[in-house]
Amino acid sequence: MHDPLGATSPAGPTARSTGHFADLDFAGFWNDGDYSCENYLEPTPSDALIAEVEAELGYRLPDSYVELARMRNGGMVERSCHPTDEPTGWAEDHIQITGIYAIGRTATYSLCGELGSAFMRDEWDYPDIGIGVADTPSAGHEQIMLDYRACGPTGEPCVVHVDQEADYAITPVAPDFASFVRNLVSEDEFDDSAETLAADLETVRLGTLSPIVRRALDAADLPDGEAVVRALAERIVEAKGFYSLHADPDSHLMYDAMFWLYSHLTTATSFEDFVHRAEGQTDYARPCYTLMVTTRFVDDPYGFCTGGYAEGFLRDWWDARIQAGHIVPSGAGYRLDPEYATQLVRVLRAVAGTL
Repeated sequence: MHDPLGATSPAGPTARSTGHFADLDFAGFWNDGDYSCENYLEPTPSDALIAEVEAELGYRLPDSYVELARMRNGGMVERSCHPTDEPTGWAEDHIQITGIYAIGRTATYSLCGELGSAFMRDEWDYPDIGIGVADTPSAGHEQIMLDYRACGPTGEPCVVHVDQEADYAITPVAPDFASFVRNLVSEDEFDDSAETLAADLETVRLGTLSPIVRRALDAADLPDGEAVVRALAERIVEAKGFYSLHADPDSHLMYDAMFWLYSHLTTATSFEDFVHRAEGQTDYARPCYTLMVTTRFVDDPYGFCTGGYAEGFLRDWWDARIQAGHIVPSGAGYRLDPEYATQLVRVLRAVAGTL
């Protein structure tokens, strides 16, 4: 039997209940891309590892979660949407996930990994109601959790959606983890592209700018700066159907623009210094990329926000700009090469039609 908080009986792995997914066709369920395999996937967990993870997290993992991990231990998913009876900040009738956490600690997105359940609780202040088991496209601003409040740490938890942007509002999703997995479907089942496009166009056209961006525009003495930034964001939304930054040329142009603006307020000593907020920072005093366009505080929000970011895309941009000589050492840190900065402003103004 599966004993509370990680103890296992002498019977070993076969003592765990099986059959939760016996009739579920997993063809097309998982994303087998390189990013998924490198950041989500871990080897099949041993009983000893499961016991260690449960002890570290303080909760007994559902048998269905263990069963899934024995089939495949973590990964991004193609069936990424789950219907909901209540609206959330994501949609009126469903939520979407990116991947399911592995039972382990070596993958970035594993239960005890670098960006796993404990990290989201300790660094993002998610409520201590259970275990975070899946991330979402909002890159930290929503999380799918096993909720043990009603059943206790050794019981059978339900699955909930927790919205950091809505003061950590908790919305029921599924009565148990097995039901959650079984009811995941392709995002094609929820075609809200027209609504998303309209909402995100409103975001980039009318959403208030981050206090850091406003300060930087003033410091840059760029009278048409707000129009320039909004025009680029609008082009991104119209091309993709939503407001998000990835590895495409216009996303790289937005990274350039934010770094150029940032550099009018301070000098980045490293990639991490540019991107991340300071430990414990809860205001917009210290400039950083994440507080310029991706992340907003619940008690002091701004509207012009992607709602999350993928650091890998941003790091690839940084490395490419360093290699090309567009970001160069300057004193105690890094800045855009002056000639490249001049060209950048010209390109941005061309996008906005303000030349």
